[in-house]
Amino acid sequence: MQANPQLDKEGKLQHLLSIEGLPAPVLTQILDTAASFVGVTEREVKKVPLLRGKAIFNLFFEPSTRTRTTFEIAAKRLSADVVNLNISTSSQTKGESLLDTIDNLSAMHADMFIVRHAESGAPYLIARHLRPGIHVINAGDGRHAHPTQALLDMYTIRHYKKEFRDLRVAIVGDLLHSRVARSQVHALSILGVPEIRVVAPKTLLPAQVERLGVHVFHDMAEGLRDVDVVLMLRLQNERMQGALLPSAQEYFKYYGLTPDKLARARPDAIVMHPGPMNRGVEIDSAVADGPQSVILPQVTFGIAVRMAVMSILAGSSPPAAND
Repeated sequence: MQANPQLDKEGKLQHLLSIEGLPAPVLTQILDTAASFVGVTEREVKKVPLLRGKAIFNLFFEPSTRTRTTFEIAAKRLSADVVNLNISTSSQTKGESLLDTIDNLSAMHADMFIVRHAESGAPYLIARHLRPGIHVINAGDGRHAHPTQALLDMYTIRHYKKEFRDLRVAIVGDLLHSRVARSQVHALSILGVPEIRVVAPKTLLPAQVERLGVHVFHDMAEGLRDVDVVLMLRLQNERMQGALLPSAQEYFKYYGLTPDKLARARPDAIVMHPGPMNRGVEIDSAVADGPQSVILPQVTFGIAVRMAVMSILAGSSPPAAND
């Protein structure tokens, strides 16, 4: 039985469903390929013909603006044909099953599905159901995983810090509901970051989070001491059930990233956030817009990273520097 449904028999990527279980060379290949696409976004004509004639379906069963838009831009820059399926008006609302929907779209000669779904594991279900040659990218499933967000975060870290092996990284905020945080921890571990910290109130930490190999802090000042990278997380009120926090103001007082708290980190530490940001709740505007923030470059790099993943899955070579 195949150990990892994401890899073919030669160990090449055929789906991107999760960071967990992927070998370091696969992650490095994606980051290196993304580097070759960053230049494309700076050209006057921002297109390469690598996926010309390929049909890519954006299937977003959950609302998203940033992720769906960057996937669409990435696919179009690879010259693919992109179909955005409006789930709220699709046959899903008429009782058709998920796999029936996939079968019908596959019959329209789909080559790749970008899937965001509220249920953890939905992209795996789709990937197992499809015939070989059709690829699935997980754009976020439940609380489980968001692999391309983690990859663009890793690209951003490598861009500014060059190496992973000497870094101290802190992930701060709502880890309990965050699929991004889970993917970030796996990616940082695979790429060799020696110290990964998580900083959050006890009510926003998963049970037995230490098993992921992280150091747990409940005091933000201690958690940020001498770190090189601060990864802030969005407070996901829409996923919370019950009163996990006294108030947004109370949360900001103890876990919002302010200039005073950031001063505990290394002077050249970078600040990241997957967005959308809740200013005055997770992060102070003085930090979000400050010199240590790389939040907007994250978005730019996200297009190149998603181009890289799609081109690798389709078996296409990245452009040469002078193409």
